[in-house]
Amino acid sequence: MHKLYIGNLGDSVTAEDLGKTFDEHKIQYSGQFLMKTGYAFVDCPDDQWAMKAIETFSGKVELQGKRIEVEHSVPKKQRTRKLQIRNIPPHLQWEVLDGLLAQCGTVENCEQVNTESETAVVNVTYASREHARHADEVPLKILAHNNFVGRLIGKEGRNLKKVEQDTDTKITISPLQDLTLYNPERTITVKGSIEACANAEGEVMKKVREAYENDIAAMNQQTHLIPGLNLGALGLFPSSSNMPPPPPGNASGSAPYGCFGAPEQETVHVYIPAQAVGAIIGKKGQHIKQLSRFAGASIKIAPAEAPDSKMRMVVVTGPPEAQFKAQGRIYGKLKEENFFGPKEEVKLETHIKMAAAAAGRVIGKGGKTVNELQNLTAAEVVVPREQTPDENDQVIVKINGHFYASQLAQRKIRDILTQVKQPQKGGMGSGPSPNPQGFTEMGSPTQGVTQDHQPRRK
Repeated sequence: MHKLYIGNLGDSVTAEDLGKTFDEHKIQYSGQFLMKTGYAFVDCPDDQWAMKAIETFSGKVELQGKRIEVEHSVPKKQRTRKLQIRNIPPHLQWEVLDGLLAQCGTVENCEQVNTESETAVVNVTYASREHARHADEVPLKILAHNNFVGRLIGKEGRNLKKVEQDTDTKITISPLQDLTLYNPERTITVKGSIEACANAEGEVMKKVREAYENDIAAMNQQTHLIPGLNLGALGLFPSSSNMPPPPPGNASGSAPYGCFGAPEQETVHVYIPAQAVGAIIGKKGQHIKQLSRFAGASIKIAPAEAPDSKMRMVVVTGPPEAQFKAQGRIYGKLKEENFFGPKEEVKLETHIKMAAAAAGRVIGKGGKTVNELQNLTAAEVVVPREQTPDENDQVIVKINGHFYASQLAQRKIRDILTQVKQPQKGGMGSGPSPNPQGFTEMGSPTQGVTQDHQPRRK
């Protein structure tokens, strides 16, 4: 089989252009190029030169802005029953390839062609011409956890578009509406030739694997910061044997914040980009309802303060674990929907209300306590000066940072508020409050400390 088919040619490509391209890459050919509209034929001295031409040119060399395709020219009687699949990556298992081929019909024969390249080449013969025709384009489906899909897509879809262009495939992803609490995975459908699908599968899995490893690294760094909370058990990441174990001293299945009764409710205000409200709510409110059930928290979107407001407030009410789960999903959703760039860290502002009389304890003498909070948590913590307490004599403390930093700051501030409520327990420490369940929302003012310090920002 020495005759080659050369496809994906521009209309203006001539026989002289092809001859020059073959000469530049030192590929021998015999006779003249038979030119057709968009494709051509040429003979090679032997099968070795034909295979070298295929490996050198096909999908790798551009001619007048288009990557040319080179393959064996199959006689008309066999053309619709025989296919050749090239550039099969080493990681693609033969069982997977067999499954893809079988989707189109009965395979009579599949034999590997020996080449000097790392990738494999196979000749496939189908039982009928109709089956072989369908095999030219086989859909490949990949399941990926929803946490990683946003980074696969990239900002404005750039990552996904690049994979499509590099592999000559069409890639679609199932909608968010298909997700449920029991099925957090989305279906990535790749359409193209078997060879192209195999290449796309490698690129897709590479990006998914990078996203997973980045999340695991972040969690391993942060898991010790929130005593008693098993991050791997909250459903924020797909299950894996590589997940970090629960912190020492906290048995699996135990209550994260102690077992001395139900933890008290907390209210946190999370500020998100106004344009992201629709993504948080979901179609007909489906996403926010699922999120509320998953976290065990009340989640409400507050009305916009002004028609042109750039930020909207999300009111999350629930115990500490519910806060962690709900806020974690909100951060993750904003990343998935590309409101932050692929390499940009999601940082949000959250507000906690506290009794005006307790503000001084959060600030500390000369701003010492709030500075310690910032150094410990890597979050920006600010108690705005000259606040006017609301009708319940409460003021706010602002926390700005990435998810883990914000969570740790919230927990430490709740510790301080608990100690204000129970002064006999002593001052602020680096560990959790002696009262395991004492993360409360201060609803009544106490006497003595006034809020008159603006903390130094880190």
